[in-house]
Amino acid sequence: MGVRNNTDLPDFILTGFIESEEIWWVLFVLFLLIYLITMLGNAGMILIILLNVQLHTPMYFFLSHLSFLDLSYSTVITPKFLENLMTSSKHISFMGCFTQMYFFVFLGTTECLLLSSMAYDRYVAICNPLHYHAVMSTRLSHTLIIGSYVTGFTDSLVNILCINSLYFCKSKVVHHFFCDTMPILALSCTDTFVTEIMIFILAGSTLMVSLATITVSYGSILSTILKINSTSGKHKAFSTCASHLLGVTIFYGTTIFTYLKPKKSYSLGKDQVASVFYTMVIPMLNPLIYSLRNKEVKTALIKVIQREKASGN
Repeated sequence: MGVRNNTDLPDFILTGFIESEEIWWVLFVLFLLIYLITMLGNAGMILIILLNVQLHTPMYFFLSHLSFLDLSYSTVITPKFLENLMTSSKHISFMGCFTQMYFFVFLGTTECLLLSSMAYDRYVAICNPLHYHAVMSTRLSHTLIIGSYVTGFTDSLVNILCINSLYFCKSKVVHHFFCDTMPILALSCTDTFVTEIMIFILAGSTLMVSLATITVSYGSILSTILKINSTSGKHKAFSTCASHLLGVTIFYGTTIFTYLKPKKSYSLGKDQVASVFYTMVIPMLNPLIYSLRNKEVKTALIKVIQREKASGN
């Protein structure tokens, strides 16, 4: 019989995804740079949106929350990962592990639903532009945001309670660089079938609802764009949603690859590479994707820089 709670279970050990100590410092510098760029990019995006009245629209309201989620998402994972790269123990407490897993699932689920809200916003903007401000009201925007956070909170809580009800074996080695659900389930010495089904249902329903909303929204957007006669009109309409579509593709591609499969299909190498993308790389890329392809954000950034220069003089 294994042990169940944090009074019996010793600290977990996060093995990471590399055995050779010779390149630990290279990985440390690389992921530290990624983390710093993520913090700077997302914090900068939030600040730009807050400081510019012209960006106080539903689209940028959602984008500011996406930046907040990415900033938080990366902070839950990266600092502990960087610490483990530079230390020999690589320990994380039982409570620390479950806390990390809770916020990881909470923020990830919330981001899934937020991306679907952003897709719906683009659908209304392109397919029903004359009624955009009436449909995407402040009340609806806030309702979608609150609903995303509440659903993420609830799903993550159920997820953690299911896993916490299991008995764990004496093995404490987590074959991952953070406390994810599948590597933790692998440590259980009891049957995890019911827990896996529950987690699969929670993750699957969130992904299905979110993906269905995104698919229908972009299907309607594509249909509307194809009906536009002018080439410039098509280009302008497509450019308003191209950034979001790119971000959605990367995020959902890696997430589906990792989670919508049974524990027996877990592959240490492949899943950890995918995990690096959605925990560290995507949060860094999102502000770059949405700012470099967005004239309004670039214009707002230039104005902020000019304002700071003027105040400095």
